[in-house]
Amino acid sequence: MLLGTVLVLLLAGAAPASAHAALRGTDPDDGSLVRQAPRHVTLTFTESVGLLDDSFRVFGPDQRRVRTGEATHADGRSDTARIGLPGKLAEGTYTVAWRVVSADSHPVSGAFSFSVGKRSATTTQVDTGPTEDPLTRGLYDAARYLAYLAAALLVGTAAFALLCRPAHTSPLRRPLVAAWWTLLGSTAVLLLLRAPYEAGTGPATAFDTTALGRTLTSRPGLALLARLLVLLLTAAFLIWLSRCRDAGKRPVAQATGTALAAALAMTWAAAEHASAGIQVPAAMTSSVVHLLATGVWLGGLVALLLTLRRSSGDDLVEVVPRFSRIAFASVTVLAVTGLYQSWRGLGSLPALTGTSYGRLLLAKLAAVAVLLLVAGYSRRWTARIAVPAVAARAAVPAPVPQPVGAPAEDREAEAESGTHGSGTTSGEPESPDGPVRPGAGSGDPGVRRRLRRSVLVEVTVAAVVLMITTVLTGTLPSRAQAEAAQQAPAGALPPTTEITVPFDTGTGSVTGSGTVQVTLDPARVGDNGVQAVVSGSDKGLIVVPELRITFTLPSRKVGPIDAELTDRGGYWSTNAVNLPLAGNWTMKTTVRVSDVDQVSVERRVRVEP
Repeated sequence: MLLGTVLVLLLAGAAPASAHAALRGTDPDDGSLVRQAPRHVTLTFTESVGLLDDSFRVFGPDQRRVRTGEATHADGRSDTARIGLPGKLAEGTYTVAWRVVSADSHPVSGAFSFSVGKRSATTTQVDTGPTEDPLTRGLYDAARYLAYLAAALLVGTAAFALLCRPAHTSPLRRPLVAAWWTLLGSTAVLLLLRAPYEAGTGPATAFDTTALGRTLTSRPGLALLARLLVLLLTAAFLIWLSRCRDAGKRPVAQATGTALAAALAMTWAAAEHASAGIQVPAAMTSSVVHLLATGVWLGGLVALLLTLRRSSGDDLVEVVPRFSRIAFASVTVLAVTGLYQSWRGLGSLPALTGTSYGRLLLAKLAAVAVLLLVAGYSRRWTARIAVPAVAARAAVPAPVPQPVGAPAEDREAEAESGTHGSGTTSGEPESPDGPVRPGAGSGDPGVRRRLRRSVLVEVTVAAVVLMITTVLTGTLPSRAQAEAAQQAPAGALPPTTEITVPFDTGTGSVTGSGTVQVTLDPARVGDNGVQAVVSGSDKGLIVVPELRITFTLPSRKVGPIDAELTDRGGYWSTNAVNLPLAGNWTMKTTVRVSDVDQVSVERRVRVEP
């Protein structure tokens, strides 16, 4: 019931998306030259995005910020962001800096530019402001890592106490309390820093009541509030558990603890990668199970380490083998769920080495492999502790049936000799691997010391694994990155084609060589617009007496078709070049820089149907 309540609270209104938003396209296109000033700037993403008060910052040719309207979703589509522009824009290049929040709670940002009428001659970099505050990002990431660490310790220690049933739980109380308070504090810090983290501002803005109110109504904010609620219920459960001495209530305690742990894990699954993308229900289920298995194993290691230091040898004979079996089951669950989540995030094998997400995943797998090797070493010493219990059970003499009426002295002699019906003596107990060496069990300080050392190494490597996991959950998944590169924005205009044509008349002057930047829009069958800007060898714009562009389709013997460009005072353009067929056209660009110096350069251009 608790898990269902948390799920409904966090997923109300959620829609499937590609985990971690990536920009699919812009209108106007990045780097494009448009003839008329657009009324809006529209961005399309691979998933639904949340908008901030300052999601767009538009800077004009004079590098001053342009007054814009409020950011909205275009046509009610949650995967778009749109901002209105003033009615009149001066000619020149405009820079648009943007920042939105993806459905998996991570902010994403970037910038692009477009030009109206002509491109600005200046090459000065426009200062669009910081994309994020490093101090806020550092504090937020540190709080996220502490939250992961504390949750694993809290779940693992509680599970160890309930499932392994050590005779003395006093060594576990301190880590339980420390984990609870750490998780409570880190969650409160995340809640306060959420608004400046999204906006990319400094920590001082965390106490802005307007921004904080917006955080409390967002999905990440609701997830953090739900986590605080679950923590309060967990505190009440732990207090009840510490006062409960009735062993018959252990099944109720185990069921309640499992529900609370699952609800706690849900607060992560509902606000991160699992909540967006393909197969959301399966992904969230896998994420919850994965987080629980991680806590039971890694947090249980800390509990085992403390138990090894404080408990008696007789207690360890039962506790250590129980945890060994639980840890093995947890590793199996982690392997299955981890494989599924890796496939979901990667999308393809080449992404394993070709993307940041894939390389981080490889680093995590390497750390987990080391962890498993150390765990295998620990299991050897776990078996040495478990042997005495097996041997002790095997050493108990079985009663030998005596014939009815047998003399009493015969039965007494049989008991004194300690023989079994099979004739085996009980003087030296045997383990599955042979006779037990005296002192080789849980009472041997050497065995316990080696086990403690190997478990300590496991705990250290586990902390590294959790650190890599924290970074991984904040990295753009490879599948989303591929979707952004392959898919075109739904309903958007066909992309323009830009061709850079270098020329050199051989005169050696600044204007005798350079490049012509040609834009063909929309590079489709039918009427097309052509804009061309000529730059000299010093990258500055130059004025030439003549610029001519013709198109020929050799495979169909069509052309040459003259674009008939017109000098617009800084750039050349035309609005109506009819290209009647699809195919690979040859674009011939002729640049005349003086009465006698000119050069022609050919380039291939693809015209789509």
